[in-house]
Amino acid sequence: MEAKKNLKVDLKNRSGLFFNLGLSLSVGLILVAFEWKSENSGPLKNIGTSNENWILEEIPLSIQSPPPPPPQPISPEINEVDNQIELDDFDIDLDINIDESKIIPEVVLEDSPPIVETAEEIVDITEVQASFQGGMNAWYEYLNKNLRYPNLAKRMGVEGTVLVRFVINKDGSVQDVEILRALGGGCDEVAMDVIKNSPHWIPGKIKGQAVRSRMVMPIKFKLN
Repeated sequence: MEAKKNLKVDLKNRSGLFFNLGLSLSVGLILVAFEWKSENSGPLKNIGTSNENWILEEIPLSIQSPPPPPPQPISPEINEVDNQIELDDFDIDLDINIDESKIIPEVVLEDSPPIVETAEEIVDITEVQASFQGGMNAWYEYLNKNLRYPNLAKRMGVEGTVLVRFVINKDGSVQDVEILRALGGGCDEVAMDVIKNSPHWIPGKIKGQAVRSRMVMPIKFKLN
């Protein structure tokens, strides 16, 4: 029994020795591999001192020819006409019978200034004032039929009076309609239109003669 025990101890010691020996050998091989230097297998090629001839390929130059000149405009043909024409070439028979005893009156132009037509004077005050045909009742009836309240003025709640000045000619026609006092909201344009489209008036008079007179008429706008 004691001999077997000693044999086991001896084998154990030997195995430990072989293990340590193998480990030391492996470490030594690794160190030798790291320290190993390899020599160059051949000389390096020096490219900078090469004597080889390099062949450079020449690129041909491209030369573009100039564009052709534009075509010259074709001038129209001119037909020459002979302006040296003799009167004998024309067969003209003129027969003018003038009575020598007849006296032609001489026309004399008088030196007179040109006639400049001037517009007739427009007066503001007349002996008989111009009026609407049928009187003021007919005027109010005309306004009720033709005066339209502008929609913009309705939405804005605009109320008031527009003063319109205009000229009544001798024949009763109306011209030169303008606004003296504006109201806005489209009321001014409506007031001018109702005056321009009104029928002929009875013109104003001075000493019984019709004259051109100026009149101012108020046009009232009131919402119901």
